[in-house]
Amino acid sequence: MPSTKIKTLEKDSPSRSVLKAISWRFIASGATFIISFTIFTQATQSAFKDVIGAVSLITSVDIVAKLILYYLHERLWTNILWGKYWRRQAARKRYRKIQKFVRKKNNVISA
Repeated sequence: MPSTKIKTLEKDSPSRSVLKAISWRFIASGATFIISFTIFTQATQSAFKDVIGAVSLITSVDIVAKLILYYLHERLWTNILWGKYWRRQAARKRYRKIQKFVRKKNNVISA
């Protein structure tokens, strides 16, 4: 009689998702700041202080909006099962193919 195992799904905690979102925002917003600064200084003749002000505003809005969106995205994907057990599934498929081949081979030999 086969034993039945209950699958336990390990999920990231909400606090882990928040910390991941914050750490990613520092990296991504730094890139946004650099890109915005480069574009503004090349495309406008504005004073350095005005460029820094505009770029800082863009980066501030970027941080808040994308932090919230990333957190929601992360929590959504935490609850999706697809792809979490791909290694186990791939191993099972390989095992089944091998067993099917062995059975076929055994049937040919015994016939």
